Parts: sequence; C-alpha cells; structure tokens
Amino acid sequence: MADPRIIDISLDEATILWRNPDIEQERRIAIFDLIEDNTFKPLRAFEAGHEGPYKLVLSVVDGRLSIDIANEAGNQLEVLLLGLARFRRPIREYFAICDSYYQAIRKASPQEIETIDMARRGVHNNAAELLLERLEGKVDTDFATARRLFTLICVLHIRG
Repeated sequence: MADPRIIDISLDEATILWRNPDIEQERRIAIFDLIEDNTFKPLRAFEAGHEGPYKLVLSVVDGRLSIDIANEAGNQLEVLLLGLARFRRPIREYFAICDSYYQAIRKASPQEIETIDMARRGVHNNAAELLLERLEGKVDTDFATARRLFTLICVLHIRG
C-alpha cells in the first residue's frame, strides 16, 4: 500500500555553521509540522516500486541542495540535487524579514508585528512556489510541505 510521505527528516549538521535560538525554534517547528502532515512522492523511486514512506537528509553539497531519499529501513533510494542559485535572493529576503520579525516581537506594537509577519509569509510563500517549480518532474508534493522544506533549506544557509 502506497504511503508517499516523509516519516523522518534531518539536516546535515556539518552544513549548518551557526544558528540562534529563534532559528533553532523555526527548525524544530518545521520538522515537527512536516512529519505530522506532508505529501512527498519521489517519482523515480515510486516508479521503481518504493512507494513510501521516506526518510530524508538535507545538505548543501558543492553549492547545491542535496536531498538524500531513503526508504523506511534507511536504504538509500536516490539523491536529488537542486541548484540553489534561484534560491539565493529568497533566502536572503527571508533572513532579513525574519530578523525584523524577531526584533519586532521584542519591542514593536501588535500592528507592526502583524505587518512584518504578513511580509514574512509572502516571502515564504513565494519561495515555496519556487521550490515546487524546481521539484516538478522529480517529486510530487504539496504547498505546505514545500513551505516547511524551504524553512529547512534556510537553516542550512545560516552563516554566523
């Protein structure tokens, strides 16, 4: 019986150079939400008879996003490599708006926080759409899963 979803996801800790408590909280929430509800069907693995569920490891290798896809037993099924050039600007914008958001939470009015949060969601949504485009023909997934994966891609790009 097909079960095309992610049951475990981790980030290559060697890729992550630095993260603050706010980003660590975002990572934990994204992973929790992703595991609770996602759609993820890697097309080559699925067509080869590996119908899920899947375990993923995300890392950055030679400037590209590496998505290592394994079956439930941990046996590697395939590795997807996605160029990150088109994500550089959305990642930069997302970091900038998140920084403003975290500062606003500490000292801004509720109205200012809401305005910044709306902008943050907009950047996040646009980046998720971009990720869906880049995964087209490789992985069938949904918007909510793409949003959470983008959050984790951002965590991989944090520099101290």
